[in-house]
Amino acid sequence: MGATGTGKTKLSINLAKQFPSEIINSDKIQVYKGLDIVTNKVSESARCGIPHHLLGTIEDPDYDFTIDDFCKQVLEALDIITENGRLPIIVGGSNTYLAALLEDPDVAFRSKYDCCFIWVDVSIPVLVTYLDKRVDEMVDAGLVDEVREAFVAGADCTRGIRRAIGVPELGEFFLVEKEIEDKAQKEKMLQDAIVKAKENTRNLAERQLLKIRLMNEELKMARIDSTQVFEAVLKGEDYKDLYEEIVLKPSMEIVKEFLEETTEGGKMQHQNDEQATK
Repeated sequence: MGATGTGKTKLSINLAKQFPSEIINSDKIQVYKGLDIVTNKVSESARCGIPHHLLGTIEDPDYDFTIDDFCKQVLEALDIITENGRLPIIVGGSNTYLAALLEDPDVAFRSKYDCCFIWVDVSIPVLVTYLDKRVDEMVDAGLVDEVREAFVAGADCTRGIRRAIGVPELGEFFLVEKEIEDKAQKEKMLQDAIVKAKENTRNLAERQLLKIRLMNEELKMARIDSTQVFEAVLKGEDYKDLYEEIVLKPSMEIVKEFLEETTEGGKMQHQNDEQATK
């Protein structure tokens, strides 16, 4: 778990490389196919051959992927992964969906599965600076053209993949850009849309962090502070050794201890409906 941009995906893949695992995406926007840049979807090559579930699987951009859909598909993916004898890693920032998965009595998730919660955290002042940088990098990677190709005038940006930050903001620009002949004015409007997307991304991170803190009161998650890594990234310094020391190694140890406590004879065992939160 963690706010947007804190490195959840990277950590999940690194852990899956160490433990036989498959990954379940819990980002309600990344579940849709397309808009890979704006949704910051992990590329096929970056997945390192690790199977991913609920990632880019919904083709209808207007389909309303609900909490019920999420819970149902997660349980289906869990059945597949556990039948394969692998460890399921659920990763993503849609904390309302995760909370429903954990708390819904009909789903009964925590009575069926032992859980290990890892919270990847970055201090807000450092994170928001990084998020601004990430949006700039996404723009350089072709975000504007990607959204322009998918733009549909009058489309509902409160549902489906069009809820993704960047789509509504740029949509307002696309509606009027052809009517504006002055290049300087057009560029200013585009930059204003990008600034608005940055602001909404920062606001999202703050809301997510508030939700995670509330959830942590009950879940007692293992918190991994990755602030130093992000500070190094922002300074343009080599952060690989630092990442391994303060993020990857502690996370691996957490998972190792969790598996040792919940494994008997090499197989995952339920522990009388108790939850392990290492």
